[in-house]
Amino acid sequence: MSDTKPTVLFVCVHNAGRSQMAAGWLRHLAGDQIEVRSAGSAPADTINPSAVEAMKEVGIDITDQTPTKLTWDAAKESDVIITMGCGDACPVFPGKRYEDWKLEDPAGKGVDSVRPIRDEIKTRIEALLADLLPA
Repeated sequence: MSDTKPTVLFVCVHNAGRSQMAAGWLRHLAGDQIEVRSAGSAPADTINPSAVEAMKEVGIDITDQTPTKLTWDAAKESDVIITMGCGDACPVFPGKRYEDWKLEDPAGKGVDSVRPIRDEIKTRIEALLADLLPA
């Protein structure tokens, strides 16, 4: 990782649900200690409303985020690249840390079905934080 704060990139196909929730959790829990990015190979027009609602329930507002196209540079400039279990292929660069989080897709689901996905993401983010920012 770089000598400055680590950069984490969350990648999902539509960049509208899982990756946006993960980025929201990491921003919330890490503050300015980690640079957070998210992107998708085929970004949606808007963020999944059920993901927005589920995150609002825990005090995290992701309504200002916009699905973004995954670029070569975004991957190259990130220290940690986490795909969200959606089969996305990311460019591979030596020295990068890659993880694939197999998570249920919240697309088309109501907020009741998205809450467990949100909570699983939080658990994974807490473990990632403990690893990236040891006490």
